[in-house]
Amino acid sequence: MNQALQLTPPAIGQVWPGQGGIYAGIVPARNGAEAYHLVIGEELGRFEWGPYEVEAPTTSLTDGLANTLALIESSDDYPAAKAAAAHQADGHNDFYLPAAAELYEAWLNLGDKAWGWVWSSSQRSAYYAFGMYFDDGTQYSTVKITELRVRPVRRLPIQ
Repeated sequence: MNQALQLTPPAIGQVWPGQGGIYAGIVPARNGAEAYHLVIGEELGRFEWGPYEVEAPTTSLTDGLANTLALIESSDDYPAAKAAAAHQADGHNDFYLPAAAELYEAWLNLGDKAWGWVWSSSQRSAYYAFGMYFDDGTQYSTVKITELRVRPVRRLPIQ
């Protein structure tokens, strides 16, 4: 299969064969970053976000990949980010914990998919990180030692 054919996305909400999950649409360009396709992997279970009363090394609301890399390289333990980064599907190992804005884009496109509360990689403070409630699109800062679902994502360039 050629690269162009592999990167032809299915309809939003459908499994993207060979790409590790459900196609969640396009995340628009912002803050100097290019737009990209977002693929959401399977639910991995419930995990704590990370240590309470500890400032995480990153706080981006838009770049889950950068957040996840900073969290897993930290000396502190960030179970949700580690679970997302360890996920593999369809031969891909480039999954990460999505940022709050990435989860919101997924909800805009997949609003009919009810997943309950899901962690983002975006920290709110030393005590809270952002979670997304997919049943109604609410984003809320949640205590970081709460166990919420983890849905890893990966991004693909738009060609």
